[in-house]
Amino acid sequence: MADALTNPSTSPPLLKVQGLSKYFALSVPWLGRIFGRQSPPILKAVDGVSLEIQRGQTFALVGESGCGKSTVARVIVGLYAPTSGEILFKGKSLEDPSVRSSPEAHTRMQMIFQDPYASLDPRWRVRDIIAEPMKAFHLAKNHSELRERVSGLLLQVGLSPSDGEKYPHEFSGGQRQRISIARAISSNPDFLVCDEPTSSLDVSVQAQILNLMKELQTRLGLTYLFISHNLAVVHHISDHVGVMYLGRLCEVAPKRILFSQPQHPYTRLLLDTIPDLNLSGRRRQPVTGEVPNPIHPPSGCAFHPRCPAAYDRCQMEAPLPRSSKESLVACHAVEEGRR
Repeated sequence: MADALTNPSTSPPLLKVQGLSKYFALSVPWLGRIFGRQSPPILKAVDGVSLEIQRGQTFALVGESGCGKSTVARVIVGLYAPTSGEILFKGKSLEDPSVRSSPEAHTRMQMIFQDPYASLDPRWRVRDIIAEPMKAFHLAKNHSELRERVSGLLLQVGLSPSDGEKYPHEFSGGQRQRISIARAISSNPDFLVCDEPTSSLDVSVQAQILNLMKELQTRLGLTYLFISHNLAVVHHISDHVGVMYLGRLCEVAPKRILFSQPQHPYTRLLLDTIPDLNLSGRRRQPVTGEVPNPIHPPSGCAFHPRCPAAYDRCQMEAPLPRSSKESLVACHAVEEGRR
C-alpha cells in the first residue's frame, strides 16, 4: 500500500513520513545456498507507511506484536536505513546526508527505549548517563553548568539530584525509565520517539510515567511518536492513532474518533479486547486466527484471512486509503459500505 495514509492538517507537520518501507534480507541455510542457489527471502517489516505528526501532539502507533511498529520508530531515528520512502523533519529530508549528520538532527530528535534495564549502561553513574548527550553535542559551557543541568533534569523527572551519584541497578524499573526520560530530554529535543516505554512496568508505575510524559510535553512543548500495543495506554496519552497490520497502516484517525467510531474491521476487533468496565452487555467479537507469515503475506488485503467482512475482492486487490468521516481507512468493506 504505497499511497499515503496521512493526518490532514492546515499547519505544516513537524514530522512527515511518505511511503516508508524497510525490507530485511534473511539468511538462507548453507545447503540451500550451495546446492539450491536460493536467493534470500525478503521480510517486508514496513511496507509503504505514511503519516504526519503535528508539533506538540502525540501520534500513537498500535497493532499486534510483529506488525512493524518498532521498525518504523527505528527507521525514523536513523537506527535502520530505509529501503524506500522519505522522512521529512521540520520540512527537511533526513535522507540528505548533510541533514541526517547535522547536530540539529541528533539533538532535536531522541528516543526512549522499551526496556529501562537494558538501555542504561550499568557501569556508569546516573549523572554521566544523563550528561552524555550534552557532552557529545557540546551543550554545556563547563563542568559546573553540566552538573547543574543534570540536577535540574533529575528534579524534572521526579528524582533527587543526589540520585546522580548512584548506579542504574540501585533503582526500580519506574525510576530507571525516569532516568531514560531525563537522558532523552537533556539535549532539548523537539521530538521524542517512545518505543513502548511503559510495557515492562507495573500498571501503577505505568500511570506515573505516562503522567510525567504528559506533564513534560506541556511544559517543554514536546512532540511524541508513541509505540504501544496497549490500547488503554494509547487512549490516555495520544491525540491521533495509526493502526498497523503486517507492515502497513490500515486506519488513521483522531483518538476520539477511533475509539468511538472505529471504521476498519481490524480496529474494531482490537477495541473489542478492551475490558468493558460499564458492563454494557454489548456483544464482542474476539480477534481470531494468527498473524500471517510476513515473509509470505497473503495476496490482496493482508487482513483478509481473519476479516469477518472479507470477500473475493479482498483476496485479489490491496485496498487504497480512503477518507471515511474523519478517518483515513484502507478497506474495501468500508469503501463499499459492507462492514
